Amino acid sequence: MCGRYSFAVEDELIKERFGVSVRSAVWKARYNCAPTQDLAVISTSDPLTLSMYRWGLIPSWAKDPGMSAAMINARAETILEKASFKVPFRHRRCLVPADGFYEWKQTVRGKAPHRVILKGGAPFAMAGIWDQWVSPDGEIICSFSIITTTPNELMKEIHDRMPVILPREHEKTWLENTPEQDLLRLLVPYPAQEMEAYPVSREVNNARVDTPELISRL
Repeated sequence: MCGRYSFAVEDELIKERFGVSVRSAVWKARYNCAPTQDLAVISTSDPLTLSMYRWGLIPSWAKDPGMSAAMINARAETILEKASFKVPFRHRRCLVPADGFYEWKQTVRGKAPHRVILKGGAPFAMAGIWDQWVSPDGEIICSFSIITTTPNELMKEIHDRMPVILPREHEKTWLENTPEQDLLRLLVPYPAQEMEAYPVSREVNNARVDTPELISRL
């Protein structure tokens, strides 16, 4: 699964890299993005703006938002089999920008957190889906899930799943009215030779900790 990630990039780099406007009043650099938080996405509803959606999908038909924390990931292999995911996959996709994600490796001393990045540290986009839920009193919540796939050779040493990282040339394709089969072909592991991983502080276990020290190599 993908349960934590970071997106600590300057506004100007976000605009340059993703071609979106950034509302500085609502967005800030994040070193420990965690489920149920409002986080940055680029969605089909407004592909020219960095929007803030809740991490943890709430299907439009849900009776309440309580299921959000259990819906942070959608498995690529079964995305069209799950009622919560198949309609968003077909009609409501998003990019989840990041500059790294965290995963925990089992060791003799317990689970050790690692940060996984692209070589060179460039920001990237994870494939996501989103939905809109309206409460009985009219509150609107937009939420998202990150799609995961099987691990590449690098990730196999750490965990049995990894987020789908979209090649830059396919990010626009993901947001467009693209045939379903072409979208499914994008849900594959990112090339291991273009990534690296390193251990980080166990402080990342605490979702309340959100400081630059979390991304430092041990």
